[in-house]
Amino acid sequence: MQPTYTPEKAAKIIEQLSDGIPLRVICRQEGMPAWRTVYDWMAKDEELSAHIARARDLGYDAIAEECIDIADDVSGDYQEDEKGRMAYNAEHVQRSKLRIETRLKLLAKWSKKYSERLDLGNADDKPFSITLVKEFIEK
Repeated sequence: MQPTYTPEKAAKIIEQLSDGIPLRVICRQEGMPAWRTVYDWMAKDEELSAHIARARDLGYDAIAEECIDIADDVSGDYQEDEKGRMAYNAEHVQRSKLRIETRLKLLAKWSKKYSERLDLGNADDKPFSITLVKEFIEK
């Protein structure tokens, strides 16, 4: 049985998506519907679907800002070694790097804004086409 749609549940989902929290994580919370249920709601309600799409766009910006926070956080870059001296913590630095790279790769897939792909097209939004011609020369 699918949980009943309520504006309060929808608002909570939208708010958390805007903060960059993935839908599946949100839906694992107590009292929240399964993620498939949210997609069913979206299919039936165009306005809800638009609100969720906008919330996701805002969430992508939140994730990008989180990358900056991770990069700027140097709190774990050094730790005390067994002799009480400060030593470079390569594991922490590499984990931070992985966290940033993972987020950036996902952003590039989720949003054109963060994509590194080159979009080719015309100003009038007509399809862009290239015609290749191969000539054969008979001897």
